[in-house]
Amino acid sequence: MAPSRSVFITGASSGIGAALAGHYANTGVTLGLAARRGEQLAMLAANLPGKHFIYPLDVTDAPALAAAAADFIARCGVPDIVIANAGISVGTLAGDHDDLLAVRRVFEVNVLGLAHTLQPFVEPMRQAGRGTLVGIASVAGIRGIPGAGAYSSSKAAAIALLESMRVELRGSGIKVVTIAPGYIATPMTARNPYRMPFILPADVAAARMAHVIARGDSYAVVPWQMAIVAKLLRLLPNWLFDPLFARAGRKPRGLDL
Repeated sequence: MAPSRSVFITGASSGIGAALAGHYANTGVTLGLAARRGEQLAMLAANLPGKHFIYPLDVTDAPALAAAAADFIARCGVPDIVIANAGISVGTLAGDHDDLLAVRRVFEVNVLGLAHTLQPFVEPMRQAGRGTLVGIASVAGIRGIPGAGAYSSSKAAAIALLESMRVELRGSGIKVVTIAPGYIATPMTARNPYRMPFILPADVAAARMAHVIARGDSYAVVPWQMAIVAKLLRLLPNWLFDPLFARAGRKPRGLDL
């Protein structure tokens, strides 16, 4: 695959998004960086090599993303890669009425936000006959994790949405890549009160994800060890999965969404 010339990334102000921005900026590409926190975006862009464009927005705002996509295309042409990375995580309990608002917000960001990010680029990429659309899902989308029902189900929905897009766009020249991270050292995971096996620094994870994207893999788990865990989770029968995970550590509730 030829080197990328331009890349558009959501959730770029911190965590995996900022790490991906750093990785791609160091290869000389022009970036479109979108996130809610405009000040952090501006600081990030100022500290990256090259000239980049920032878009302070919330991925739940479809018109804002459509406008950002149009502006970036006008400035840089159809991007080589679009990465729908924005996501939030919060502990939720199915029986708690107060958690319903959190469930709604998680789905709005993790599922609708993904669709809002990728949709404006589909037709321009189709006309160009090239491009890669990337969605950052999660290993948590493989099985329903107790205490993280909103996050797990939103990432399962993201995986299914990306798979549908991949098949729909087959033959168009557009590749659709699903990346399911395991544990990555980011602000999102910093508050998890349990052991996180095979956790990777964000910059290492970003380099591995960029390698997956460059290969055009349809689906990949990062790090590779968590791919084995994911396969085992798929195979576990309910009679074994249920008692094992009933005792698992729970994600903290009540985080700022």
